[in-house]
Amino acid sequence: MSNDITDKLKLLPHSPGVYRFLDKEGKVIYVGKAKDLKKRVSSYFRPPHTLGRKTAALVAKIDDIITAVVDSEHDAFLLENNLIKEFQPKYNILLKDGKTYPWVCVRREPFPRVFTTRRFVRDGSLYFGPYSSACHAKSLVDLFEAMFSLRTCKFSLNEKAIAEGKFRRCLNFHLGKCLAPCTGDISASDYEQQIEQIIQILKGNSAGVIARFEKNMAEAAARLDFESAQVWKQRKTLLEEHYSKSLVAGTSRLDADVFNLVSDGSDAYGNYLRLRQGCIVQSLNLSLQCRVDEEPPVVLDALMRGIYERIGGSPSSVIIVPFMPESDYPGLVVPQKGDRLSLLELSRKNAAALKSESLKQEAFTSPVEHSRKILENLRRDLGMSELPEHIECFDNSNTQGTNPVASCVVFRDAAPSKKDYRHFNIRTVVGPDDFASMKEVVNRRYSRLLAQGEPLPQLVVVDGGKGQVHAAWEALGELGLLERIKLIGIAKRMEELIVPGDPYPLFLDKNSTSLRLIMQLRDEAHRFGITHHRNRRSAAALVSELDGIPGLGKVSVEKLNGAYATISKIRKAPYEELKQLLGTRAAKLLWEHFHQELPIIS
Repeated sequence: MSNDITDKLKLLPHSPGVYRFLDKEGKVIYVGKAKDLKKRVSSYFRPPHTLGRKTAALVAKIDDIITAVVDSEHDAFLLENNLIKEFQPKYNILLKDGKTYPWVCVRREPFPRVFTTRRFVRDGSLYFGPYSSACHAKSLVDLFEAMFSLRTCKFSLNEKAIAEGKFRRCLNFHLGKCLAPCTGDISASDYEQQIEQIIQILKGNSAGVIARFEKNMAEAAARLDFESAQVWKQRKTLLEEHYSKSLVAGTSRLDADVFNLVSDGSDAYGNYLRLRQGCIVQSLNLSLQCRVDEEPPVVLDALMRGIYERIGGSPSSVIIVPFMPESDYPGLVVPQKGDRLSLLELSRKNAAALKSESLKQEAFTSPVEHSRKILENLRRDLGMSELPEHIECFDNSNTQGTNPVASCVVFRDAAPSKKDYRHFNIRTVVGPDDFASMKEVVNRRYSRLLAQGEPLPQLVVVDGGKGQVHAAWEALGELGLLERIKLIGIAKRMEELIVPGDPYPLFLDKNSTSLRLIMQLRDEAHRFGITHHRNRRSAAALVSELDGIPGLGKVSVEKLNGAYATISKIRKAPYEELKQLLGTRAAKLLWEHFHQELPIIS
């Protein structure tokens, strides 16, 4: 840290404001706001090992700091927002669409058209959305066309051209899909009434439109105009059927915005739901790339800001969130139960689905980057100083102390390296002692790696609780490896992580990539170990059974063990096959032992 920055940190005030970090070229690389400028800015300039990897990378590039003091947190929020738009800093949270979302456009023109588009053009037209699902946007337009018979042609209509008869009824008119405003069959005022109803529906006021349809239907029936009454009834039915597929927030007619997000460490995935009259009228998913280690309230604040900038308009009077964002919005609610909590959970499920889809796509298109991201999350969650590119996991298997074995599986770059897997037959332990068995195999494994000069893992995982972890810790201590290898255990019941020296278990998010990787290691070690244990147990049972046959020699037993492995397979083997393997005398002895009631069929 340069002397200039040190001096500036000393002079910073304990006031709300906005700060900018600049690199050597004078380019703004990060903009942030703070309730207390001195505390917030100084927090970046701690020892590097106490910072996250991304934050450390940012701090290493800071050459200058510019601050601006403001009167309130609200002013800081507005100034930060404007500066981010102006400078587009590299390290600020980036909202990534991944694609262009569709909008429903009500075109600004005589006899407006209503259609879906992925281009937002500031031409005075009305745009509603964006919608995460193109099917949702298209279904709305299809609904409007079925209800109102809107025009779809791209002709530029005006009253003079219509009066001069320059247009003729098109095919859509004859098919009943258009009211032919170009020929004067519907007045501009009547057409505008339809457009106004569409705008109300898109704004979420479907209940008001349905009530209007019911009123028009009743008035038409009262004057015995049953054809018009049927038209209004069909429109009402179509609208009700469409919104019956939306979630209704209990019995309340709630108008609200719902936000939620999930994170995998380096990126966050957010969802936004807009409710009008208790129905979800809009849903939008966005991913956020966090280029600095930000706290969840900061990420949620960035999500809300980005959403409101995209959809335009003002926030709802009720905003449902999982926790309070960094900035204060009127109407913020963190629900604890009831319908609002159900809405929050629905939003979380949408965000989790986006996360799952994004991770699968990343694993397919960028496997190396995907692996590094998983390992970086694991490094951060376990508080390690280096990336765990080489991980090993141990598991014990025995049946009441008989045929005790252990397994060691190896993962490199978050993927199994099966050529490095190892089995261990327990040598020094008598009886069912998992702790002593664990200590033996860990000692044998790393004694050999040290003797052969092989690279050691950064992380060792033990399948078991405190006892197994303590035994592995003792083995590593005897070898002088406690400072070189991180050791943890994973207990099956609650999937909690046991860290030596910590009296409290470490719980990771059940959906985190870190815990999923550790569980994959544990399950693979168990599978590999139990397979070896079963093979040894079967071989022991086979040898024990065959040793009881008088006259059957040791060489014959070894041949049978290698050829069949289990007693049941030997029992089913044909006599001629046994004769070819063992010879006539041994085959006859074996056959008579297992098939005393059957004659030898030669």
